[in-house]
Amino acid sequence: MEKYHFSSIAEHNRAFGLPEPLNPLFCVLYTKSKELSGMLSCKEDFTVSSDFYTISIKKIISGEVVYGRTKYDCQNGTMIFTAPGQEIGTKGVKVESEGRLIIIHPDYIRSHPIYEHIKKYHFFDYAIHEALHLSPKEEKQVKDLFDSIDTEYQNNQDAFTKELILDLLTTLLRYSNRFYHRQFLMRKESQNSLYQKFKGELNAQLLVNDEYQSIPTIDDISSKLHITSRYLSDALKAETGKTAKEWIHLELLELAKEMLLSSDASVSKIAYQLGFEYPNYFARLFKKKVGLTPSQYRQNIN
Repeated sequence: MEKYHFSSIAEHNRAFGLPEPLNPLFCVLYTKSKELSGMLSCKEDFTVSSDFYTISIKKIISGEVVYGRTKYDCQNGTMIFTAPGQEIGTKGVKVESEGRLIIIHPDYIRSHPIYEHIKKYHFFDYAIHEALHLSPKEEKQVKDLFDSIDTEYQNNQDAFTKELILDLLTTLLRYSNRFYHRQFLMRKESQNSLYQKFKGELNAQLLVNDEYQSIPTIDDISSKLHITSRYLSDALKAETGKTAKEWIHLELLELAKEMLLSSDASVSKIAYQLGFEYPNYFARLFKKKVGLTPSQYRQNIN
């Protein structure tokens, strides 16, 4: 499998036979010809990484698109988001001739509020199978925004061009964020509860025979579930109202309560046994969540 890394948009476009960008830091590609489909179909197997963000709509007819070791499900209407440094691979992919692609170099947005916002949109970090799938109505909304951005991009550049493009891009990302949230909520109905899988893995990691253990981390659990840590927290938040970190803390506090009532061990020893490096942090967390200090809890319940 061939690998490519692109540090500039111009380099990227030339490699795939696409038009030169009108702006070295920003590019919109929208076509109904075979030009854009060639971006994915021209190579049998390859992996691409870059120094920029991409937002695209591609209808995949056949083949596989992979993000790391994870696959897209290749449904029509898929929006794909990538961030600098991420790798996207293909295996025998063919796409429909119509496609839309926006390429954004970080320098283009660095002085704009969107630069901080885009880092908070976790859908740029999700595993490939968590790509955004659009309903026909949603797809039309997104395509209309793509077209408006493309119109500004194709116009003669003036003092207002960049501001208008960034305003439209901000709106596009906000809609995408809404649709991703909807996708998480629908998954609550359509798939087995992620919370149940998370809870089972968390409990398995807490069942340690050693007297002293380490606190299970979100990365450890998400790795076992074959999803990213950010997706795990976002999906749990959508399903249960609490993040993975909150659930881990709550489970640890339940164990702490049992240990406080079933032994005479000091609060510090219990904190260390649970994996807390600093007993004072454990005590503050306990007080914040339970409303009593560990010692007060032990005394009051007993």
